[in-house]
Amino acid sequence: MNNTSIKEQTTYKRISAIVENLIANNSVYQERLGQQQMIERMYELFTQPNLGDDVQTIADDDLSQRINKILVVHAMAGLLDDFTPEEMTIFDEAVKRK
Repeated sequence: MNNTSIKEQTTYKRISAIVENLIANNSVYQERLGQQQMIERMYELFTQPNLGDDVQTIADDDLSQRINKILVVHAMAGLLDDFTPEEMTIFDEAVKRK
């Protein structure tokens, strides 16, 4: 096995462990996110060329915070789609008052 494959496997396992832990400890994530889909998405995001930081050089707590922020966005995306028309009207009125 070459170094690239070992590095890719190590990165995938590291990201998997973080995503699994974050989802396991957050009921909203459990309800709204597919764990395997999020692992694959985070792996794609963090292994893009020219991303800046090499995943191997990011501290565990920093990587966990970065992944958590992205999971929040994914979990909240489409939340308004779940509203009934009545709930959407209430939401729209509340936003207008702010």
